[in-house]
Amino acid sequence: MSPKPLVSSWSEVVLVDGLRTPFVDYNGALGLVSPIDLGIKVGREVLKRTGIEAGDVGTVICGSMAQASYDAYMLPRHVGLYSGAPIEVPAHLVQRVCGTGVEVLSQAADAVALGRAEVALCVGAESMSRNPVAAYTHRGGFRMGQVEFKDFLWEALLDPAANVTMGGTAENLARRYQITRDEVDAYAARSFARAVAAQERGFLAGEIVAVTDETFERDGLAPRGIHLKKGAHVALDSHIRPSSVEALGKIRPAFGGVQTGGNSSAVVDGAAAAIVASTGYARDRGLKPLARILVAAAVGVPPEIMGIGPVPAIRAVAAKAGIRVEDIDRIEINEAFGAQAMACARELGLDEARLNVNGGAIAIGHPLGATGIRLAVTVARELRETGLRYGVASACIGGGQGIAMLVENPAARGVS
Repeated sequence: MSPKPLVSSWSEVVLVDGLRTPFVDYNGALGLVSPIDLGIKVGREVLKRTGIEAGDVGTVICGSMAQASYDAYMLPRHVGLYSGAPIEVPAHLVQRVCGTGVEVLSQAADAVALGRAEVALCVGAESMSRNPVAAYTHRGGFRMGQVEFKDFLWEALLDPAANVTMGGTAENLARRYQITRDEVDAYAARSFARAVAAQERGFLAGEIVAVTDETFERDGLAPRGIHLKKGAHVALDSHIRPSSVEALGKIRPAFGGVQTGGNSSAVVDGAAAAIVASTGYARDRGLKPLARILVAAAVGVPPEIMGIGPVPAIRAVAAKAGIRVEDIDRIEINEAFGAQAMACARELGLDEARLNVNGGAIAIGHPLGATGIRLAVTVARELRETGLRYGVASACIGGGQGIAMLVENPAARGVS
């Protein structure tokens, strides 16, 4: 019996709503902020936006990759507590690299479907800027000539099992699918142009909450909060900008091939949050959910071509739902690398008019633990805006995995 994708499906689970902070360039305005505080910010704000009482939260599920603060162990618990969840409500952390945010939503859907909670607070938070310079072998002291400190963020981009960097996996796909540098730069320019248009018409503002100095308090706990540079008020994604093919073409290759810093995902800090609940809870309280959560799938692929992971994952969710990939109206594939996203589109035969229609991570950025929630909220909002029915949020995953989630616009099927 051959292995199959790990697939879950649900019939009575909804994505009530979601939002995020602006995604801000590495070492920018959010560079010194703990991911815990970014997570608390979006956790509090998504409860406020939905009108759901924090006391109704039955579980808190968070995603984050880097140990980016000394209290990192406490990230999910502190996000829950300072967001107002009852003391008795547990919290846990999810880690599936770039697919972490989708995994958070999947576990929340499981908890709701199994009756373990009616409402789940889902948060992904990442500070790429605060990734540590680390040493792992010095607990017993320093030996002559063996002092070693390394950049955790840079070293994490290498998969030693396959002896390939994440960028190298994109180069492997570029060769396999005969994708040229000019094609990747053209794809990146389109991602930037779509994101600029989405920002200018206010679409992205609909999912963003501004960040400024703020103190988070709860009785019995020490106050904590966000402290930015004097007078800072962060309301926009900072990496989005007009970027022509000509300008992108002048950037030198980063991995010896088609990928550059201009046509790969932007390194940013940020957080995203969503509320997952039962349809009964939403109905009883008169909520109008953003989407129904239908199916999610995670699957393994060869590590040296990890970027192709969305392909089998998307096919798996479509098959489980009894639809064709061609029936999916909007597809978000995380743009870890331009050639990687293009390879997925070619393998699936996607019409790029349905793919990342408001720009992708090349323009907006990819804060690892937050990206999946951003993708799911974005695609659900795209469905609501257009009146279309099915959407997918998907990502490739370092080490050789793919993940995807299929959502449905309730209004498109005649359900309020």
